[in-house]
Amino acid sequence: MTAPVTPSQRLPNQLARVHMVGIGGAGMSGLARILLARGGEVSGSDAKDSRGLLALRTRGAQIHVGHDPAALDLLDGGPTVVVTTHAAIPKDNPELVAARERGVPILYRPQVLALLMDGYRTLLISGTHGKTSTTSMAVVALQHIGSDPSFAIGGELNESGTNAHHGSGDVFVAEADESDGSLLEYTPDVVVVTNIEVDHLDFFGTEDAYVEVFDSFAAHIRTGGTLVICLDDPGSAKLGGRVARSLADRGVTVLGYGSGVHADLAPDVPLVAELLEVAPRGAGSTTAIRLHPPLTGAAVERSLSVTLPGRHMALNALGALAGCVRTGQDPDAVAEGIEGFGGVHRRFELRGRAREVDVYDDYAHHPTEVRAVLSAARDVVTYNQGRVIAVFQPHLYSRTAEFAAEFAAALSLADEVVVADVFGARETPQPGVSGRLISDEVTVPAVFVPNMSEIADAVAQRARHGDVVLTIGAGDITMQAASILSALADDE
Repeated sequence: MTAPVTPSQRLPNQLARVHMVGIGGAGMSGLARILLARGGEVSGSDAKDSRGLLALRTRGAQIHVGHDPAALDLLDGGPTVVVTTHAAIPKDNPELVAARERGVPILYRPQVLALLMDGYRTLLISGTHGKTSTTSMAVVALQHIGSDPSFAIGGELNESGTNAHHGSGDVFVAEADESDGSLLEYTPDVVVVTNIEVDHLDFFGTEDAYVEVFDSFAAHIRTGGTLVICLDDPGSAKLGGRVARSLADRGVTVLGYGSGVHADLAPDVPLVAELLEVAPRGAGSTTAIRLHPPLTGAAVERSLSVTLPGRHMALNALGALAGCVRTGQDPDAVAEGIEGFGGVHRRFELRGRAREVDVYDDYAHHPTEVRAVLSAARDVVTYNQGRVIAVFQPHLYSRTAEFAAEFAAALSLADEVVVADVFGARETPQPGVSGRLISDEVTVPAVFVPNMSEIADAVAQRARHGDVVLTIGAGDITMQAASILSALADDE
């Protein structure tokens, strides 16, 4: 059910009639849902039809399949603004060209999201890895409390099947994406930084430039707000070490979570959400935590069940807990909400079982993410004495060339590896760059299968009872999970 719109949530005139180029994308479709729920008129275009576009049409959006200047006339009076994205839509898109010719303002998605957040208490989750899972845990926890937050996340919640919502509460939860520097559009109340590890060099150019964007983002936190950093990650801890005193000078509190592995890098940051122990339990874990003031009145220990496996997910849960508490919520109620978290689409998502083989799917597309998800899979197979088979599709030619050795090392945590060819996304092929760069360096049995139609059979030939198969990557490798399950079933 859509929450009613209060006077403070009325759309600014600029957003009365919005045309969205690439409206079917994950972030754009979520934005469209919020705009529609708050009374805006929305039109849009996308390269092909989809179930997502059908869902938006049922909510009142006017959508054209294909990119055509005529799409700007779908709304009576034409759009008051055109919305696009940094990476996915080229600047010579015919609708963007027509908007410039007509003098219609063009905004990027984060600029519009920032306008929609105005008037809310905002909890934003940032970091190189773990944003979607941490944001989703925070949303589910707040929903459990009954606060009905508005939210915009990068994946669909299993509980609600959506990635965005206009809620009746006064809290807005969202991911703050650093990949193109767009997180600097926001002025948040509470920020959680999960980790910082160099990535997106195709945009930033240097590691220093990438790291610096997080310092700039921290400087955007409102007076009286909070920065929550993971003290088990050196990049995040170093951020706290650099900015804690300057933020304190203007009334921003900096707090830490984790077991404090790198607490020495942030001597001015107290560890307030402490991870004591992570005990694998089936496809999840039971963690022991200790909360300290100011999250609680006095130090208190408790257990926290996490439904997804791996220490990284336990840390994400702790970051979500700390972030929610700093928006004014009760710690015990938040913890209970996190324990009910049912997962996110494409984040260690169980897609099915066939021939006593469990097939999971995960969006991991950076070496650290791959390492984390395979470590989590290792926890799962200890219960059924099986093996881990990784089916990995590299994402972007630039990232493959930059991190081939690191990907190979991470994939070597599996027992067997199948590597697909590169999913180029927005990039054109680079000579000599293919999935073979990775498969040749893997230290466990590995095979390069460039033809996607052959992957399912290659996996079925290798899988045995009790194994866990993981399709991993940010591209269309997710579609292989169903094919693998079918191939396994055919072999029964």
